[in-house]
Amino acid sequence: MVKDSTGEQKTFKESFSLFLKKHSEQTDRHPKINLAIMLIFPLFICSMAEINQFKGVLPYLDFLIHRPMVIIFDVFIASIIFVFLLAIFHFGWVSIAVQSFIYMALSITELFKYGTNGNHLILSDMKLFRSVKSLKSFAYIKITPRLVMYCIIVIAFIALAFYFNPKFKLKPMKRVIAGLACVVPCVSLVFLPSFSSAVYKIFSIDTTDATNTFKLNEKFQNNSFLAFIVQTASESYENRLTEPENYDDEHISEIVEENTEEENDFHGGEKPNVIVIMSESYADFRVFDELNIDDKYYEKFDEAREDGYAGTTITPTYASWTVRSEFELLFGLPVRGINTPNMPQRELADREQPALAQYYKSWGYSTAYVHPFQKSFYGRSRIYGKFGFDTMIFHNDQTGESDFTVPVEHFGTYVDDSTVFNQLIDLIEKTDDPLYIHTTTMQNHQPYNQGENPDDEITNYLTWIQHTNDKLSVFLDSLKEIDEPTLVLFVGDHFPSLRGETSVYNQLGLNGSNCNALYQQHYFIWSNYDADYSSVPENEVSFFYMPYVLMNIIDAPHDEFIETMNNYMEKIPVYSEEYASEIERDEELDMLTYDRVIGDVYSPCPIPEELLTTTAEDE
Repeated sequence: MVKDSTGEQKTFKESFSLFLKKHSEQTDRHPKINLAIMLIFPLFICSMAEINQFKGVLPYLDFLIHRPMVIIFDVFIASIIFVFLLAIFHFGWVSIAVQSFIYMALSITELFKYGTNGNHLILSDMKLFRSVKSLKSFAYIKITPRLVMYCIIVIAFIALAFYFNPKFKLKPMKRVIAGLACVVPCVSLVFLPSFSSAVYKIFSIDTTDATNTFKLNEKFQNNSFLAFIVQTASESYENRLTEPENYDDEHISEIVEENTEEENDFHGGEKPNVIVIMSESYADFRVFDELNIDDKYYEKFDEAREDGYAGTTITPTYASWTVRSEFELLFGLPVRGINTPNMPQRELADREQPALAQYYKSWGYSTAYVHPFQKSFYGRSRIYGKFGFDTMIFHNDQTGESDFTVPVEHFGTYVDDSTVFNQLIDLIEKTDDPLYIHTTTMQNHQPYNQGENPDDEITNYLTWIQHTNDKLSVFLDSLKEIDEPTLVLFVGDHFPSLRGETSVYNQLGLNGSNCNALYQQHYFIWSNYDADYSSVPENEVSFFYMPYVLMNIIDAPHDEFIETMNNYMEKIPVYSEEYASEIERDEELDMLTYDRVIGDVYSPCPIPEELLTTTAEDE
């Protein structure tokens, strides 16, 4: 029992009913205030989301003065969404609470994402939401008094709306019509390029084609947060992957080169182990003379390059999206051929895939994939299980589940590279057949706040790189003691993710037109036998050609597909718009990529045809 204002005792149910009645009366009691709340809200929530990005009111006002049409666009879109929510929920305060939560959640996520790796949030990043627990270990999350204050202001506005209780006073049928009327422009903005182009032009939204991360970040500066999210959603749909024109068996046969060479025989039948080490976030910062990086950090790396073959390859990504680089090394195909998705493995047909491990299996190799992280991250275990690997080894720190057969040690946040190297040695020693192994390490992944100075990211990072190089040297020495011919490719997947405004990249003044060095990766090929490196190209080549470089060194058999890719390596050595936007698309190379991973695999491959058919259920 509770007492009301008159002192009369009432049940909780009666008190709650009385509260709802008085609350409902507020709607008609303050019509002007309620109207003002409804009209002000779209501008309010847009401003709060943007102020959060600018980390202050004054920078936001400066943007408003110089780019007023962009903010008008933001308010226009927010108004449409608000009316749509009102049509659903009827109560103004509920609609305000829902939209406020969405806008501020996206704004805070963008704030943390850019602060973590210098990349801005796009809607396709939401695909990683299922891996949010894993992402926590990557992110720099700092709750500041300013952020708390902004959240309190938003909550206060929601409370104000709750108190005055504005409502959408339309009959149900009219609310349905209003809701549908809101859906049409939003859907058209994303799915009708001709409509969106006209709208973006009216509101001066930057629609420049962003071919690398820095150009994308420059677009963010012109559009700010909300317009950037909407425009990149439209752009993503417009660039969606579709079946190429004239894609059929006959056309693929015309693309694939006829193999006129004598069949290769592994130098008389000797099949060396082939180990591909894609080192997480490994990069040689000495390419920037301004940084004066001490050679001591790369001493053992330099020794390995001098002992083997040293070169430069062009990675398809920068700072993140390791799976782009992994795709190119595993398939020997360009991600550009499938429109450079952030997560190319999600574009693949659900069937056995003609990854390069399949070739090694057909040549009598045992195959293994090693990654010292969660098997569920990026769906690796499920998806890569169709790439032809006999053995897949993962490690999950969160659950303790591990496939490693050697003791697991850590360096910084993640599994020590020495553990991975020990696992590779263990696989070689315990496997009778020649081995093909791909490993993607984790040790050097951000965050780089562990060291004498947590804010000195670059020094902490270089300390970890030096640790990798030292353990790499031990690994190579161990291979010298093993009486099995072994060939090693060591390459970093991309330059590391560094914090937004305070990163070395900003200090270097890098932008969309001078960032080429960040897509160049120094690599080495090393062997414990007298390998012939004469076929290795001296010029820069894209990541996806490196598997064929290794095949040529070991004198592996060439089918028509492999021969075609070798010819492309001479004809188009670099095929990456991130590295050089002026490199034109090659329709035939794109079609061949589509054919291998999404289409019907008309091109030659070592997988039996019955395993390449996608079932109706899969489709």
